[in-house]
Order: sequence, then C-alpha cells, then structure tokens
Amino acid sequence: MNGSLSNPFNITYPTAVQTSLHSGALFARFSPCGRFVAAGRNDGTAVVWDLDTRAAVRWLEGHVKGVTSVDWSRHSRFVLTASKDWNVVVWDLASETDPPKRHATVRFDAPVASAAFHPRNSQILLVLLATGDAYVVDLRKSQRSRVELCEPQEDDDEEAQMHRPRSAITVARFDPSGKHVFAGTSTGYVLVFNTRTKTMVGRHKITDKISAVGSVRGIEFAKSGRRVVTNSTDRTLRQFNVPTYPVPSPDGNAEWVESEWEPTHRFNDPITKTAWHAMSYSPDGEWLAGGAADPAAHKIYIWDIANDGQFASTLDGGRETLTYVHWHPSKPSIASTTNVGNILIWHVPVQERWGAFAGGFEEIDVNMEYEEKEDEFDIEDEEEMAKRKMKEEEQEVDIIGLSDGIRKANGVRVNGEHDEDVLWAEEEPDEDVEEWKMKILIEDDQDGI
Repeated sequence: MNGSLSNPFNITYPTAVQTSLHSGALFARFSPCGRFVAAGRNDGTAVVWDLDTRAAVRWLEGHVKGVTSVDWSRHSRFVLTASKDWNVVVWDLASETDPPKRHATVRFDAPVASAAFHPRNSQILLVLLATGDAYVVDLRKSQRSRVELCEPQEDDDEEAQMHRPRSAITVARFDPSGKHVFAGTSTGYVLVFNTRTKTMVGRHKITDKISAVGSVRGIEFAKSGRRVVTNSTDRTLRQFNVPTYPVPSPDGNAEWVESEWEPTHRFNDPITKTAWHAMSYSPDGEWLAGGAADPAAHKIYIWDIANDGQFASTLDGGRETLTYVHWHPSKPSIASTTNVGNILIWHVPVQERWGAFAGGFEEIDVNMEYEEKEDEFDIEDEEEMAKRKMKEEEQEVDIIGLSDGIRKANGVRVNGEHDEDVLWAEEEPDEDVEEWKMKILIEDDQDGI
C-alpha cells in the first residue's frame, strides 16, 4: 500500500514527515498549483511559504487581530485573509513589493469567522461572520453587491415566525463548481443556496440513528463535488452523496429540495471518542484525512473511501497538538499545523530503484565490467526513421475535439445549452491567469525573513 508512486493517478496517502516549517501558524493551506503554502497567524499576519526552497517568500501584514482563514484563487495569484478585526483582505502576489499590495479590502460589522474565493472568479467572495451571518460579496463593477444568505420562513403564522429561533450558520463553503453554497447550522441542518440568485435550493436535516448530530462544525468536498463530508459536535465525520438541485425559476418562486440526509459512511474513533479539528479529501477522492483534537498527540486518521470507508492508518506527528490539516491538490502530501505554530509537510517516502528507468536494467551491489553490445549506441537507421514518421502522419487527428452534443463556449462545457450559473460567474473575469509570475525577492542577510 505504501510503495513508490509510479503512476501520478495512483494516489496513495503519506506516511512520514518530510519537513517542518517554523511559522507560528494556526492553520495552513496548499495553493492550487501545489508549490506554495499560506499560513495564518494569531498576530494578524499571514505567511506564504515556497515548498521548493522551504523559505517564506511573502509576509501578508494587514490585520491587527488574529487571522481566522486563508484561501487561494484558482491560479494561485491572489490570497485572501480573514480576521477577527472585521476585515477581509485580498492580496496580489504578482506585485513586486513585500508585503504585496492589497488588491481589495472588505470591512464588516463583526469579526470574520471564515472567507473564501469563488472557484471560478476571485472577485466573488463567501464570507461568514462570527455572529452566524453568511454573505456572498461581489466585487465586480457591474455586479457590485453584498447579499446575506437567509433561510426562508415557511410558517404562515407571523407570531410563530417571531418565536421560532433563527438557526445560526456555523460553517459555509462553495462547492467545487461554485454554483452552490453549502451552509451548516447550529441545529444540524445543511442549507444549500444558489450562488447566482442567493436563493435556497436545498435543505437537509442530518439524521443519525446512532447519536444526536448537534451543530455542524465543518464541511469539505471531494474535488469531483459528488461527495461531501461534515464534522459535527457529536465527534463524528459523516459522508453524503450530493444530490441534484433545481435551477432557480426566472419568476423568483422559491423551490428547494427538502430531505433528511442519511450518511453513506461514518468516521470516528470508537475508543477515545476524540473530536475533529479539520478533515480533507485526497485529490482523487479515494482517501479522507481527519485531524484529531487530541490534547496529548498530533494524530491524523486516514480512511480508505474506495474500500467502503475502511480505516487505513493513523499518522503520528509527535506531542504537539494538531490544529489543522489540508491535503495537497495533486500529490500524496498533507500539511498539518501544531499548537505551537509548526507546519508539518507529510509525504510518501520513496526508495529509488534504478531498475525502473529502463527495461533490462539490473541493479548490482558491486562494480562489474560492462560489455558493450555491437549495436547498442548506433544511430537509428534513416530508412526505419522515415517509415516511423510516415506511420505517424497517417494517423487520424480529431480536429473537432468535442462531440455534437457537447460544446465549449467561453470556457464553459455544456450539454446542448449554456450553463447560466457558470456564465454569470465568468462575467467580468479576474486577472488570475495561469501565465502570471511571482517575483523572487532577496533580502539582505541582516533583514532576514
């Protein structure tokens, strides 16, 4: 199970700590490109680490109170930081200064519990306040708005509405497509909102015959968006299949999916009944990592989703208590943070086997005299080379690229028609393009980072 990673699509889970970054971090998240890690600190700063050089390459100094969350834009150019000082700041890493210039600052009237970029446009933000209010903030010039996500009241009796307690939103996440916002509440519900219209399209009551669910503390998605896992106050992680939601009607009539959610899998520690600080899926969705809230140890539990959610292993990171865990976007690597601010980067130890580089290659323990074959280093015969090129030119090339039933317009792949939610998100696109470059800043030795 823990062999070498020969196929990039054959994702396994890490087993050992590769390096430790001393950053004073409360939590850390990989960038979508996988090269950088952004860490939020309790002193109001955030740090961007380059994993290739194991160095801090940017300090994001803009808050006066602790940072509560960080997020990356889809091509890693922009970093978002949210703080207890009521501010959300978007930083542009393409700027040539350190700290980078502020691309945008959004202020609220309460401490910010979390914030995130829309997966398709960094000018659309999802913000959750410590008061339990969630907002979709649109910074685009043509769509500038700040809309609160509210659960509709169904009671006909106005007096009943006044006495009905309002469920506070405890966690809010975009799904991987960005079309929907999933919000967990203090009463054990998951509310689903359409991002474009801000209307509710789903409401699910988490039910469990084994234990009372309690408040929803965390929501994370598999990259495909077809599975979601929740963390509740009853110290259980639950996985659900994501249903299909109705498209909001143009006339504004509210229609939503109302259902009780039965988990497909439950994940917990039956011995110690430990709580969970965070959880994260592997890139292929076949593994789930859960960061245990164990006060005496740094433990990450790994479950095999592809094998019916069976428990696979426990990673032990020492005595420093775990506070956060995040899986690398494309490799079997995990970043976990400790209560003293260290970031542990986990990997799969690989023993080099030179015999895998060429057929017939043999590994030996002692030096041996090598006998060269007569034609071993001969240049390829020109006649054979010409025949090979002729065969390559005769191969048919698909210049259409997509079948008749599928078209690609403005980067939107649809079946016979445009996806209105995706087109809305890609209106007035941001500056986060794949070709951007981060300038390497070298400081004097006396200034050190």
